[in-house]
Amino acid sequence: MRVLVTGGAGFIGAHIVTALTARGHEPVVLDALLPAAHPGPPPDLPDAEFVRADVRDAEAVRQALRGVDAVCHQAAMVGLGKDFADAPAYVDCNDHGTAVLLAAAAEAGVRKLVLAGSMVVYGEGRYTCPVHGLVRPGPRRAEDLAAGMFEPRCPRCGAALEPGLVTEDAPADPRNVYATTKLAQEHLTAAWARAVGGTAVSLRYHNVYGPGMPRDTPYAGVASFFRSALARGEAPRVFEDGGQRRDFVHVRDVATANVTALEAVVTASPGAPGTLTAYNTGSGEPHTVAEMASALSTAHGGPEPLVTGEFRLGDVRHITADSARLRHDLGWRPSVPFTAGMTEFAHAAQRASAVGV
Repeated sequence: MRVLVTGGAGFIGAHIVTALTARGHEPVVLDALLPAAHPGPPPDLPDAEFVRADVRDAEAVRQALRGVDAVCHQAAMVGLGKDFADAPAYVDCNDHGTAVLLAAAAEAGVRKLVLAGSMVVYGEGRYTCPVHGLVRPGPRRAEDLAAGMFEPRCPRCGAALEPGLVTEDAPADPRNVYATTKLAQEHLTAAWARAVGGTAVSLRYHNVYGPGMPRDTPYAGVASFFRSALARGEAPRVFEDGGQRRDFVHVRDVATANVTALEAVVTASPGAPGTLTAYNTGSGEPHTVAEMASALSTAHGGPEPLVTGEFRLGDVRHITADSARLRHDLGWRPSVPFTAGMTEFAHAAQRASAVGV
């Protein structure tokens, strides 16, 4: 199978390319090597054809799609960003870029696609009120966060809530620009699938970590921030009270999920033609941010994490999703346990930081 991997030189994309090659497939990497994501040299991908081009370059994408059986769309601007001034760049990279790619795929007759989705499309996770059952709390207020009131309360009675696992059928509720663009990518891809009779999968990644994460950039994930601090001999700074629940999934497991999904859409479609199927993609083992920081610090032999009480508007408190559908439909299973993965990551190389970041 010949697969175009957009963003294939990136953190997750490079691992997908390696996994594709190991399975005997033929990856074609399309990556612009933008400085924000690639401040240093790109990874060595000797077994992949490489096209240096932006996914927003329609002619370059058309050329890269020649002879391709399926697309693995990873190219995106990621993370919460610095402030709302980043909004045009997020929309341009993520949504305009996806539209250009899908239009070119439609023209080229490519009808199989796996998208790098994200659990951020859900907003806050699943919560149960002891009085009112399943509820959906609204965005947390700045004044509550400043007062150290981090846990969402029941929107009907104000009672404490019990967090649970979100399924793919939960309503989308993106809480920041990045999340909004990731949901728009899914809608664009679903529209493409309906229009051309294509089959698409969106893998809604949880908090991906592992070797090759970029360091010291406002667009990286929390695991990268903590690992960078430890590399400098500093304590990881844990926001809020550290009780935020997340699902930290190893990048090699995410790469395997992508290859599994690609093989499924090409040989044994997980959904009918004309559809997009979303799959939560996580380890299935929720951990708090404080637990993750402590595991990294212990494995690295560095200072203990510092819980600061700081917060970022747009962050959600708890988001852990049920990945049973991916396991049931496609037979994928994560293979890297939390402690082993964090121990490896504590000593793994990170990508160089961008100048001035």
